[in-house]
Amino acid sequence: MSLDLNQKGEIMGFELLLGLLGGLALFLYGMQMMSTNLEAAAGNKMKQILERLTSNRFLGVLVGAVITALIQSSSATTVMVVGFVNSGLMTLNQAVWVIMGANIGTTITGQLIALDVGALAPLIAFVGVAILVFAKNKKIQHIAGIVAGIGVLFIGMDMMSSAMSPLREEPQFVEMMTKFSNPLLGILVGAGFTALIQSSSASVGILQALAMSGVLDLHSAVFVLFGQNIGTCITAVLASIGTTRNAKRATAIHLLFNLIGTVVFVVLSLVTPFTDVMISLAPGNPMAQIANVHTIFNISTTIILLPFGALLEKIAIAILPDKAVPVMDADQWFEGLMASKHHLGVSTIAISQLREEIRDMMSMAVKNVDSSFQAVEQGPGEDGIKEIEDREEEIDLANVRLSKKISRVLVLDQTPKDIETLNKMYSVLGNIERIGDHAMNLAEYAQTIKEKELTFSEYAQSEFTVMADSCSKGMELLEQAAAGSRNFTLEKVQEIEQKIDDITLKFRQNQIDRMREGHCSVEASILYSEMLTDYERIGDHMLNIAEAYDMINLNDEGITQSAAANA
Repeated sequence: MSLDLNQKGEIMGFELLLGLLGGLALFLYGMQMMSTNLEAAAGNKMKQILERLTSNRFLGVLVGAVITALIQSSSATTVMVVGFVNSGLMTLNQAVWVIMGANIGTTITGQLIALDVGALAPLIAFVGVAILVFAKNKKIQHIAGIVAGIGVLFIGMDMMSSAMSPLREEPQFVEMMTKFSNPLLGILVGAGFTALIQSSSASVGILQALAMSGVLDLHSAVFVLFGQNIGTCITAVLASIGTTRNAKRATAIHLLFNLIGTVVFVVLSLVTPFTDVMISLAPGNPMAQIANVHTIFNISTTIILLPFGALLEKIAIAILPDKAVPVMDADQWFEGLMASKHHLGVSTIAISQLREEIRDMMSMAVKNVDSSFQAVEQGPGEDGIKEIEDREEEIDLANVRLSKKISRVLVLDQTPKDIETLNKMYSVLGNIERIGDHAMNLAEYAQTIKEKELTFSEYAQSEFTVMADSCSKGMELLEQAAAGSRNFTLEKVQEIEQKIDDITLKFRQNQIDRMREGHCSVEASILYSEMLTDYERIGDHMLNIAEAYDMINLNDEGITQSAAANA
């Protein structure tokens, strides 16, 4: 008989474990499903708001809270902020306020769970899945995914709660749960578990499920809850690996916020009847009690630290002072960005990164145009045109590499403006590459002039100077466009391009006149004509690039302003 009882106990224990694991799996899947679809549905709208953020602290907190409340993930918001700071789209000071707001926004999940709509969960899940199966529109599919995720989340909550309910009668388990009332142990458990699953919303939800089953009260749960706020920082820490110093500082500020909040509330819980007051606000509803503590923790910490945002920034700089640190190259960082499980802001960060790399490619083309004309006017020098050839090879490789990156970004969900921006970037790349080709042609002509000892009249030499000057002015304007400078205008480039066309016609006629008068050889004349063709083509490509950047800067005014500020 004793053996039978033991067997029954083992079977019940195994069933309990299966129910707990199954409920946990459904809960986490529902959370991920809801968060992913919320990011996809609201991501582009939210990042457009964020990229235009001012330094106003209250606006920053509000935006951070709203975005996080909508996407149900402070980790996603913080990872996005780290990416924005790394890309130069956001200052460290702006990041402080958004991170504070993100911590407030993340409490919405707990309040949602506290509503306890478990009885309707199967119906909610069914409605979401039904729409998901039959809907063809992407936006509707995302909304259906959110609904289905909520339903699956609550089904998982009920399963976990039901599975853990018998544990209330187990003295050993109850005793283990009461040990969480030890502040240090509770904080370590909460931080460790949240760091493991990388979601404070999910870990708070699991804590609420434990409370709902009756195996845990607020006195034991409160310190675990504080630790969960610390553990959520791990996602941002991982995202900051290989980023700039400022991006790492944004992560440090996030960690400082939660550490300071934890210290304040641990002291408050130990020396005041804080926990009893929170219980009295929602008697008989442990899920609401946990949700309320979570909300008050983050709102109060934000209010306390709001006047000290600049101080937090200084502390982060003191912890991570300026020094040479290994930073991922652009390609590695881009691959990490594209592999991120968080979609929010990825498009904006990627576009910003692409702009910087195209800007570098533009700088190489500018150098080659200037160097090629210099080689024509003064000769290629002892090393010939090797330096120009090396840069031309880099330009060609950059064109291929960046074209592939743009195609990767285009696969993501994009706003119509972002799609247009990326298409214009393709155009810019192609035209820069062609300018590089024409600069290379000029350099080769210079080498030919040297090898064949060809000579040009003083008039032709002065014309080379005019060509070089107009190209130099045009390329300078394109560099301004690439940097998002307000000094750039399309009209200025149009004027230069028209001048180049007029000069080309005039100089061709001049050359014909010199040939008639016998002032130049046939070979030199042919070479000069080829140079004029390359000169004119450079002007055409400059105009194409200017038109593309004019549209890009109109579409992305927020990025332009930020880029200009950091230029």
